[in-house]
Amino acid sequence: MNRDKALGFLMLVGSSVGVIFYGVLLFSLGEAVSLLTLQVTAFSAAASILGILAWIGYALATTPPPKPIEEIEKEIEAELKGLEETETKEESSST
Repeated sequence: MNRDKALGFLMLVGSSVGVIFYGVLLFSLGEAVSLLTLQVTAFSAAASILGILAWIGYALATTPPPKPIEEIEKEIEAELKGLEETETKEESSST
């Protein structure tokens, strides 16, 4: 069995065991454990979503804005002029 298949099988077994364990916590161990399980699950879901939103906000706040198109166009024009000048110099020196 190659490594990917072994990892996939392990994930399948682990997920199945997790579903069974979660079901036992919700339905077999009493009302207090069920309530605590639901509270932990809800908190984890909300914290995950809010954490992702915070990460996106941080990335937006700390990423510098892109250059304006006009500035990029000027840089390209300057490079093209430089290339044209070197081509004309090479042509004149070779003749």
